[in-house]
Amino acid sequence: MAVINVNGKALNHNADPRTPLLWVLREQLGLTGTKYGCGIAQCGACTVHIDGVATRSCQVPVNSVGNKKIVTIEGLAANGTLNKIQAAWVAVDVPQCGYCQSGMVMAATALLAAKPNPTDADIDAAMTNICRCGTYVQVREAIHAAAKA
Repeated sequence: MAVINVNGKALNHNADPRTPLLWVLREQLGLTGTKYGCGIAQCGACTVHIDGVATRSCQVPVNSVGNKKIVTIEGLAANGTLNKIQAAWVAVDVPQCGYCQSGMVMAATALLAAKPNPTDADIDAAMTNICRCGTYVQVREAIHAAAKA
């Protein structure tokens, strides 16, 4: 058994060390909020935070994580209270199909941690996730709303 730190808890898994973190999170730990999209780290549906950095988990071998702190979409809300990005996402009604949204929320949360008052250019540079529904205008609006919250 190997141990990884996910959402503030030490969790055991028995995956092959080369298994992508995404699959350990979903299949072994039951944290299905992180989605599989493309498998080549392009779409961003699998975005999690590793030591605070938005990271595409489909290309991260679980053995490379070590003692780093992993946060998934399930770990953002504190005591049942949404973080400000999640609350803005709901208020602005960002999701349509919702498939990409957990990755978008994770990327936006990392952006605001690094740049509390991002410009449109900052948002464009940080939000490289793909949304097939085209909710990019609402994403930008929600990030600006969260920055003001």
